[in-house]
Amino acid sequence: MKGIVFTEFLELVESKFGLETVDEIIEKSDLPSQGAYTSIGTYAFSEMLSLITNLSEKTKISVNDLLHAYGLHFFSVIERDYPAILKSYNDPMELLSSVESHIHVEVRKIYPDAELPRFEIADKTENSLTLIYYSSRSMYAFAHGLMEKTFDYYGASPSITYTTLKDDGSEVKFVILRNE
Repeated sequence: MKGIVFTEFLELVESKFGLETVDEIIEKSDLPSQGAYTSIGTYAFSEMLSLITNLSEKTKISVNDLLHAYGLHFFSVIERDYPAILKSYNDPMELLSSVESHIHVEVRKIYPDAELPRFEIADKTENSLTLIYYSSRSMYAFAHGLMEKTFDYYGASPSITYTTLKDDGSEVKFVILRNE
């Protein structure tokens, strides 16, 4: 997993829960990196899982709720670091339907070894989009947060629902409707 995912996560934890919480979840987790991340480094997903699980235990907020909040936060990284990608679209549905064919292609140019989720378009109309999310990491709540912020960015309002297709969350169907 790319280091930027870790550095931004720890920044979010610090801003919402304080530096003491960051230190506590790092100490409580068994991290080969010892919690020293660089944005361009690559780290085991097990480290993120350990950090977020320990944060969930400390805050009594579910892992999925924390991942959703992190997805909302992480969109600001996309705005800051990749504004050209966002500006190349006029509409949130257009952007979300091109995650696999354009955005992930661009991410792989920057981070060739990035392990990204896969999104398959199951259905698409002008005002609705059904995506199937595939990832062994089961971070669909993170994706959900990113989707919501995508609509915010374009000044639109969505209705996003999801159904887990596999119990472990590795396959999830998102139904995205544009609210008029």
